[in-house]
Amino acid sequence: MKVVFFGTSSFAARTLKYLIDHKIDVCAIVTRPDRPKGRSLHLALPPVKETALSIAPHIPIHQPEKASTPEFEAILRSYQADLFVVVAYGEIIKQHILDLPKLDCINIHASLLPKYRGAAPIQRALMDGVSETGMTIIQMTSKMDAGDILAIQSLPVPDEMTFGELEPALCQLGCELVRRVIHDYEVGSVTRIPQDPAQATLAAKLMPQDEEIDWKRSASAVHNQIRALSPFPSAWFKIKLGEEEKRVKIKKSLVAPADNAHPGQVLRLDKDGWVVACGHGALQLLEVQMEGKKVMSAVDFIKGLHRALSILIK
Repeated sequence: MKVVFFGTSSFAARTLKYLIDHKIDVCAIVTRPDRPKGRSLHLALPPVKETALSIAPHIPIHQPEKASTPEFEAILRSYQADLFVVVAYGEIIKQHILDLPKLDCINIHASLLPKYRGAAPIQRALMDGVSETGMTIIQMTSKMDAGDILAIQSLPVPDEMTFGELEPALCQLGCELVRRVIHDYEVGSVTRIPQDPAQATLAAKLMPQDEEIDWKRSASAVHNQIRALSPFPSAWFKIKLGEEEKRVKIKKSLVAPADNAHPGQVLRLDKDGWVVACGHGALQLLEVQMEGKKVMSAVDFIKGLHRALSILIK
């Protein structure tokens, strides 16, 4: 069973490593081009390329600007692959490319489809405070995340779980599912279940405005925003220290009770913790990071501040 693997992100890189470790015949790897990164603008390798060079340097790596050109179509055709496996690749693949493999082109998606189709399914699910999510393997079509379901499995989501904790758990689940689906193709026992488009929801790409905290929202909504964006890029707010205004990222929080408090009001700021009122309820900050500083507990952060009781939250 010859597989061409498409992927770019660290999630995709872990999936690629799993497939190679489990003796799946990956005959070629397709990932996005190296891109300038940081202030130095040095070219950074996509995580999939870094992983491939480290564990399987013999496998050809392709980095087309566009995967659906006639020129790259000819390259892909030359591999005579049975399956294309796509995960977090970062480009819409056109139908004439999807039609190339002998058996199918399949996608690994981090939600219980048809819920949370789109670019940020894990983060959007956490923002919505779901009690479960999961992984789905689908047959790819030209319509985004709309193909028939080949395998699906749910995973419970505890109230305090962050993106940084949920993503690797989902990745492991997705790896096991796709390995099972590949075996189903090998033995000819694939089952396909059409999605119900009436149940579809969109997991839109994260935007900078998703990161700023609005204390007028409920404490549970702000808490879900924080854990969906932790550890990166992080939800943030601003404080004023004397004449300086600083951005503070929140990495972990807890919902706390509050009565008749103004949103953004500091209810407690002492050696026992930092609590801020929201539109409904309040939020206890557990781990924070001020710009230019390391992540620390809120208690240690408070201890290090001068004139801490004069902090104003914006």
